[in-house]
Amino acid sequence: METLDNGPLAAAFGTPISAGSVFTGIFNSDNINPSDPEAAIDFGTPFSGRPVQMQLKYSYTPADENKDKDGNILPDSDQCDIYALLEIRTSSSTARLATAWFRSPDTQSDLLTITIPFTYGPLDPGSPDYMYPEDGGFVSPDSAAFVLPSHITLVATSSWDGANFAGAIGSNLIIDDVEF
Repeated sequence: METLDNGPLAAAFGTPISAGSVFTGIFNSDNINPSDPEAAIDFGTPFSGRPVQMQLKYSYTPADENKDKDGNILPDSDQCDIYALLEIRTSSSTARLATAWFRSPDTQSDLLTITIPFTYGPLDPGSPDYMYPEDGGFVSPDSAAFVLPSHITLVATSSWDGANFAGAIGSNLIIDDVEF
Protein backbone atom coordinates (compact mmCIF):
# COMPACT_ATOMS: atom_id res chain seq x y z
CA MET A 1 0.00 0.00 0.00
CA GLU A 2 1.40 3.36 -0.95
CA THR A 3 0.31 6.92 -0.27
CA LEU A 4 -0.13 8.60 -3.66
CA ASP A 5 -0.28 12.15 -4.99
CA ASN A 6 -3.76 12.83 -6.45
CA GLY A 7 -2.46 15.71 -8.58
CA PRO A 8 -2.99 19.48 -8.61
CA LEU A 9 -6.69 19.42 -9.51
CA ALA A 10 -7.53 17.11 -6.61
CA ALA A 11 -5.34 19.20 -4.29
CA ALA A 12 -7.30 22.31 -5.30
CA PHE A 13 -10.43 20.56 -4.01
CA GLY A 14 -8.78 19.55 -0.70
CA THR A 15 -8.02 15.94 -1.63
CA PRO A 16 -4.27 16.02 -2.36
CA ILE A 17 -3.37 12.44 -1.42
CA SER A 18 -4.81 8.95 -1.28
CA ALA A 19 -3.45 6.70 1.43
CA GLY A 20 -3.01 3.10 0.38
CA SER A 21 -5.24 0.89 2.50
CA VAL A 22 -7.02 -2.42 2.83
CA PHE A 23 -10.01 -3.11 5.05
CA THR A 24 -12.74 -5.62 5.73
CA GLY A 25 -16.10 -4.32 4.69
CA ILE A 26 -18.04 -3.12 1.71
CA PHE A 27 -17.28 -0.20 -0.59
CA ASN A 28 -20.47 1.38 -1.94
CA SER A 29 -19.60 3.45 -5.03
CA ASP A 30 -23.07 5.07 -4.90
CA ASN A 31 -22.01 6.90 -1.71
CA ILE A 32 -18.73 8.42 -2.95
CA ASN A 33 -18.19 11.84 -1.39
CA PRO A 34 -14.77 13.40 -2.13
CA SER A 35 -14.87 15.47 1.07
CA ASP A 36 -15.68 12.38 3.19
CA PRO A 37 -13.80 9.33 1.88
CA GLU A 38 -15.22 7.02 4.54
CA ALA A 39 -18.84 7.77 3.51
CA ALA A 40 -18.71 5.01 0.90
CA ILE A 41 -17.29 2.42 3.30
CA ASP A 42 -19.25 0.11 5.57
CA PHE A 43 -16.41 -1.21 7.73
CA GLY A 44 -16.47 -4.75 9.10
CA THR A 45 -17.60 -8.22 8.24
CA PRO A 46 -19.45 -10.91 10.23
CA PHE A 47 -17.17 -12.70 12.68
CA SER A 48 -17.76 -14.79 15.81
CA GLY A 49 -14.35 -15.78 17.23
CA ARG A 50 -12.52 -14.58 20.35
CA PRO A 51 -8.90 -14.22 19.25
CA VAL A 52 -6.26 -13.47 21.86
CA GLN A 53 -3.94 -11.72 19.44
CA MET A 54 -3.32 -10.77 15.83
CA GLN A 55 -0.03 -11.75 14.24
CA LEU A 56 1.29 -10.49 10.92
CA LYS A 57 4.38 -9.62 8.95
CA TYR A 58 4.91 -6.02 7.93
CA SER A 59 7.41 -3.60 6.49
CA TYR A 60 7.03 0.16 6.44
CA THR A 61 8.87 3.08 4.94
CA PRO A 62 7.44 6.51 5.75
CA ALA A 63 8.17 9.17 3.15
CA ASP A 64 9.91 12.42 4.09
CA GLU A 65 7.28 15.16 3.83
CA ASN A 66 4.18 14.51 5.91
CA LYS A 67 1.58 17.14 4.96
CA ASP A 68 -1.96 18.03 5.92
CA LYS A 69 -4.66 18.41 3.27
CA ASP A 70 -3.73 22.08 2.77
CA GLY A 71 -0.12 21.20 1.93
CA ASN A 72 1.33 22.34 5.27
CA ILE A 73 4.26 20.24 6.48
CA LEU A 74 3.36 18.49 9.73
CA PRO A 75 5.85 18.31 12.62
CA ASP A 76 5.58 14.52 12.99
CA SER A 77 6.47 11.90 10.43
CA ASP A 78 3.85 9.77 8.69
CA GLN A 79 2.82 6.55 10.43
CA CYS A 80 1.39 3.24 9.35
CA ASP A 81 -1.78 2.08 11.06
CA ILE A 82 -2.85 -1.54 11.47
CA TYR A 83 -5.78 -2.46 13.68
CA ALA A 84 -8.56 -4.95 14.27
CA LEU A 85 -11.77 -4.18 16.16
CA LEU A 86 -14.24 -6.77 17.42
CA GLU A 87 -17.76 -5.40 17.73
CA ILE A 88 -21.23 -6.43 18.78
CA ARG A 89 -23.70 -4.87 16.37
CA THR A 90 -27.45 -4.78 16.65
CA SER A 91 -29.94 -2.95 14.45
CA SER A 92 -29.71 0.08 16.75
CA SER A 93 -26.19 0.12 18.21
CA THR A 94 -22.56 -0.89 17.94
CA ALA A 95 -20.41 -1.67 20.99
CA ARG A 96 -16.67 -2.40 20.92
CA LEU A 97 -15.78 -5.77 22.40
CA ALA A 98 -12.01 -5.83 21.76
CA THR A 99 -9.21 -3.72 20.29
CA ALA A 100 -5.86 -4.68 18.72
CA TRP A 101 -3.88 -1.68 17.42
CA PHE A 102 -0.43 -0.98 16.01
CA ARG A 103 0.67 2.47 14.84
CA SER A 104 4.29 3.31 14.07
CA PRO A 105 6.41 5.98 12.33
CA ASP A 106 9.48 3.73 12.33
CA THR A 107 11.13 2.48 9.16
CA GLN A 108 11.04 -1.31 8.99
CA SER A 109 12.86 -2.32 5.81
CA ASP A 110 12.50 -6.08 6.03
CA LEU A 111 9.31 -8.00 6.76
CA LEU A 112 9.05 -8.33 10.53
CA THR A 113 6.61 -10.57 12.40
CA ILE A 114 4.70 -8.73 15.12
CA THR A 115 2.05 -9.82 17.58
CA ILE A 116 -0.66 -7.37 18.62
CA PRO A 117 -2.76 -8.47 21.62
CA PHE A 118 -6.51 -7.92 21.77
CA THR A 119 -7.72 -5.93 24.76
CA TYR A 120 -11.25 -7.06 25.66
CA GLY A 121 -13.60 -4.49 27.17
CA PRO A 122 -12.69 -0.87 27.88
CA LEU A 123 -9.12 0.22 27.19
CA ASP A 124 -6.67 1.18 29.89
CA PRO A 125 -6.91 4.89 30.78
CA GLY A 126 -3.40 5.56 29.35
CA SER A 127 -4.29 4.27 25.88
CA PRO A 128 -3.95 6.78 23.02
CA ASP A 129 -7.14 8.65 22.13
CA TYR A 130 -7.20 7.23 18.59
CA MET A 131 -7.81 3.73 19.95
CA TYR A 132 -11.16 4.64 21.52
CA PRO A 133 -14.50 4.28 19.70
CA GLU A 134 -15.82 7.60 18.42
CA ASP A 135 -19.01 7.19 20.46
CA GLY A 136 -17.16 5.79 23.49
CA GLY A 137 -19.27 2.62 23.40
CA PHE A 138 -17.61 -0.47 24.85
CA VAL A 139 -19.43 -3.60 25.99
CA SER A 140 -19.65 -3.86 29.77
CA PRO A 141 -16.56 -5.36 31.44
CA ASP A 142 -18.52 -8.39 32.71
CA SER A 143 -19.92 -9.08 29.22
CA ALA A 144 -16.47 -8.65 27.66
CA ALA A 145 -15.33 -11.74 29.55
CA PHE A 146 -17.57 -14.14 27.64
CA VAL A 147 -19.66 -12.71 24.74
CA LEU A 148 -18.86 -13.33 21.08
CA PRO A 149 -18.52 -10.51 18.57
CA SER A 150 -20.83 -10.18 15.63
CA HIS A 151 -18.30 -8.33 13.42
CA ILE A 152 -14.61 -7.69 12.90
CA THR A 153 -13.05 -4.67 11.24
CA LEU A 154 -9.46 -4.99 10.03
CA VAL A 155 -7.72 -1.91 8.60
CA ALA A 156 -4.16 -1.39 7.38
CA THR A 157 -2.99 1.88 5.83
CA SER A 158 0.25 3.55 4.75
CA SER A 159 -0.79 6.93 6.25
CA TRP A 160 -2.68 6.91 9.54
CA ASP A 161 -4.57 10.15 8.79
CA GLY A 162 -5.30 9.43 5.14
CA ALA A 163 -9.05 9.72 5.72
CA ASN A 164 -8.38 13.42 6.32
CA PHE A 165 -6.14 13.58 3.21
CA ALA A 166 -3.00 13.95 5.35
CA GLY A 167 0.09 11.85 4.76
CA ALA A 168 3.47 11.64 3.10
CA ILE A 169 3.46 10.87 -0.62
CA GLY A 170 5.46 7.67 -1.09
CA SER A 171 4.88 6.13 2.36
CA ASN A 172 4.78 2.39 1.77
CA LEU A 173 3.27 -0.39 3.91
CA ILE A 174 3.41 -4.10 3.17
CA ILE A 175 1.53 -6.66 5.29
CA ASP A 176 1.41 -10.42 4.88
CA ASP A 177 0.41 -13.59 6.71
CA VAL A 178 -2.27 -12.05 8.96
CA GLU A 179 -3.41 -14.56 11.60
CA PHE A 180 -5.78 -14.39 14.55
